[in-house]
Amino acid sequence: MNYILFDGPNRNQLLPFTYTRPVAEIRVGILTIREKWEKYLGLTTTTLTEEYLEKKYPMVEMETNIMINASFLPTEKMVAQVKALKENEAIIKGDEILAFYTKNTQEEVDFDSYNLIECVDNFIQIKNTWDIFSFNGLAIQADFDLITQDKETEPIPETVQCINKKNIFIEEGAVINFATLNASKGPIYIGKNAEIMEGATIRAPFALCEGSTVKMGAKIYGDTTIGPQCKVGGEVSNSVFFGYANKGHDGFLGNSVIGEWCNLGADTNNSNLKNNYAEVKIWSYETERFAKTGLQFCGLMMGDHSKSGINTMFNTGTVVGVSANIFGGNFPRNFIPSFSWGGSAGFTTYQMRKVNEVASVVMKRRKLEYDEKEQSILEHIFEVTSKYRKS
Repeated sequence: MNYILFDGPNRNQLLPFTYTRPVAEIRVGILTIREKWEKYLGLTTTTLTEEYLEKKYPMVEMETNIMINASFLPTEKMVAQVKALKENEAIIKGDEILAFYTKNTQEEVDFDSYNLIECVDNFIQIKNTWDIFSFNGLAIQADFDLITQDKETEPIPETVQCINKKNIFIEEGAVINFATLNASKGPIYIGKNAEIMEGATIRAPFALCEGSTVKMGAKIYGDTTIGPQCKVGGEVSNSVFFGYANKGHDGFLGNSVIGEWCNLGADTNNSNLKNNYAEVKIWSYETERFAKTGLQFCGLMMGDHSKSGINTMFNTGTVVGVSANIFGGNFPRNFIPSFSWGGSAGFTTYQMRKVNEVASVVMKRRKLEYDEKEQSILEHIFEVTSKYRKS
């Protein structure tokens, strides 16, 4: 069977992260949503997404296909139901389509003619940007169980102080010296060739993905994921780094999501709690106004390729778009459009010529190419987000 992950109706609520990737490429827990589905299915998947993303994330359609809503995180029972789907059958949860069987000869799908099957299991669904950090602890536990079953951990070095060793898993090539790991409240996963430097203190649930580094003396609280090829220092709580991003110095980051190719300058801090303890509202690209989150703690949502200068301060519930550059004193506004350049004193447009130059240099440092596919994606986003920037 051919499995295709589609973005579904929640794509706009997951902007700015879905400007540069399909919903399936969102990281929550240890793995991306695609990686979770592929591990459960035992097969590769492709994607049905926005047209401008198709060159980087192509869809492969076969004679018969099962379409899966990528906002749903898989469970064993859910996957069993998906695998059992037959012609004219769909799995639903409430009024949402979770998965359905289709043929390449169908011009459109009429769910009124389908046999609708209710999903039998409880699950996590990523509907909003803040769900990524809110459900991250649960997702780390689920991924930890999935990844580590029938595998043996590398030994914990003698210099490492730890609580509850059975909840700690270390992959091959990881380096840890003179650190403290507290796994009493959940699992700690240390990925292949990752490093935890001296004096770092880490509380579970925590995931450090392949090739990433926790800097000396860092304080990392639970429900935090540091994606592949990141460098993170300072104080971090309940936050998710997608990958290839840096927070290399002191400063606080809490209840936040940081996209790929971001860099937070030294002593960048974010607020994750309002002074009056009120519910946090953040910018919604879906409604183009500020939306209630239902949360008391909510920090920074930063899209891919965005950066902050030293001593930058982000207010509670700040949304930063793609490829923005923020610097200067005082708090900038709590919605910073894509390709903005400036800070609290005001913003100008970060022009594509400079964007391309910087992205090329940044990716080359990691031995990756800023190719035509990557450039065309950013150029498309530049155009579609122009309405949010001052001319």
